[in-house]
Amino acid sequence: MHARIFLPPRSAMQSGTAKTHRWVLEFEPASAKLRDPLMGWTGSDDMQSQVRLSFDTKEAAIAYAEQYGIPFDLELPPAHFKKPKSYADNFRFDRKANWTH
Repeated sequence: MHARIFLPPRSAMQSGTAKTHRWVLEFEPASAKLRDPLMGWTGSDDMQSQVRLSFDTKEAAIAYAEQYGIPFDLELPPAHFKKPKSYADNFRFDRKANWTH
């Protein structure tokens, strides 16, 4: 029963950062998914893989895992740097790239 603690990335359909500020604890699947030969559905008898807990802070998620003796992997998000932009920079005289219509 191994878990991972991470910050979820934003979805591809999302330009903002909503729902990306809460830390998530998910359990890794204990067994492979089973395929039903008649209908083609996939299923599993692993109930822990359906559990997804969210926490306000990384420390709260780690404390929960340590309290219940759950081994975990901590995945830190990569650092994001926001480059300041200005619309007026598109029309600067000393612009490095050519301006095209």
